[in-house]
Amino acid sequence: MEYFPPALEALVEQFARLPGVGKKSAQRLAFFVLGLPDDEARAFADAIVSAKGSIALCPVCRNFTEGEGPCPICASSKRDESTICVVADPKDVVALERSREYAGRYHVLHGVISPMNHVGPDDLHIKELLDRVSTGDIREVIMATNPTTEGEATAMYLSRLLKPFGVRVTRLAYGVPVGGQLEFADDATLGRALEGRREM
Repeated sequence: MEYFPPALEALVEQFARLPGVGKKSAQRLAFFVLGLPDDEARAFADAIVSAKGSIALCPVCRNFTEGEGPCPICASSKRDESTICVVADPKDVVALERSREYAGRYHVLHGVISPMNHVGPDDLHIKELLDRVSTGDIREVIMATNPTTEGEATAMYLSRLLKPFGVRVTRLAYGVPVGGQLEFADDATLGRALEGRREM
């Protein structure tokens, strides 16, 4: 039984396609958009269309950028060009930049190897990474994929591919989060924390 006009149903369905948005959240978002003044609703729609039309992949690191040139990080002369931090998604770049601890360059794979989801090495931007490392200007590649089965498998696969280039391949240390309590940490996290311990 349809409760809404077809146009509203279609809007709800589109919002429901967003990751992490269920049917009820999609309905709330659709109702919110319908309650916007016409100019704000138009600005919202225009922002989506504009982003789709102007956002592209950086030709160097495959992060999002505007236009055809390199992204601001790759274009910056202040960044360390000899270090590449490999991440799965553009949102991971944002997370690492928030820490203000990393001053090198990035490489975005746009996913991780996941046979269950039919994602193989050829579906990721691995060739572009190897091309960058093959220039000989890179000294270290940091694997910053998530500590999931797929993230670990991707990091291991890439480290094997990078070994012949003679670059230092490192992995982000994982352990107990700041503010966390040991009693609630799982065995794997505690194991990683012990392995990655450093001198004070």
